[in-house]
Amino acid sequence: MIEVSRFWRDPALPFVEARRVGDGRQVCYGPHSHEGFSIGVVTGGRSSYLSGDTWRELSAGATVLMNPGVVHACNPIEGEVWSYLMLYVDLPWLEAQGFVLPQATYSESPALYARLLQLFAGLFDGDTDARETMLKAFFKALPGYLEAAPGAHSQAHPRLEAAAAFIRAHRLDPLSLDDICAAAGLSRAYLIRAFRRRFGLTPHGYLVDQRVQHARAQLRRGRGIAEVALEAGFADQAHLQRAFKQHLAATPGHYRSGG
Repeated sequence: MIEVSRFWRDPALPFVEARRVGDGRQVCYGPHSHEGFSIGVVTGGRSSYLSGDTWRELSAGATVLMNPGVVHACNPIEGEVWSYLMLYVDLPWLEAQGFVLPQATYSESPALYARLLQLFAGLFDGDTDARETMLKAFFKALPGYLEAAPGAHSQAHPRLEAAAAFIRAHRLDPLSLDDICAAAGLSRAYLIRAFRRRFGLTPHGYLVDQRVQHARAQLRRGRGIAEVALEAGFADQAHLQRAFKQHLAATPGHYRSGG
């Protein structure tokens, strides 16, 4: 039987976690983002990949890279079986290694793919000291595998960036659209239209995504689901469960237990 999904964590390495998905048809995502840096590989089949406003089809051997805050989603194509591995790394640890976030969101480098498979094997099956050494070596070498990303990123809009920052800072508070508009100095109509174009989510969707990210971090620490749900601004545990599954393709219970 194919293992649908399993998370890997090591208490001695709290800055990193990995996920192995054997049947991606059962692990479907809504648009979401991560607080840390994410990198993964497609190990079988095909999938769709949305990053910002760019969509592409992926197949086995492809590597995807997601910078913090970039809205993205990967999902199966027409019900086809696909499998993948993902790595999630906290930004402070990466910055301490001197790592600079890449512009590239995608790579077809066979060498990078092979290096990542080796890294994942070491994470799931190696010992703690070897794991941290492998991680440091990988992120030191990663820029050499990536070609310069074509095109420039869309220009930042200071008021939209202020709106997003306000949401992040107040994600655990009762927050209305009027609160966000007032903080950013934007009208409701413009904020709704322009925010989605810039971030890939409506202001409300971005707020929910931020609350899910907070819940994810707390569940990694082993806290109770109901307690985390209320702290993160969800009406109850069921409300968190629906949002969590849409954003991370896993229930809070599955995520916390890891497998």
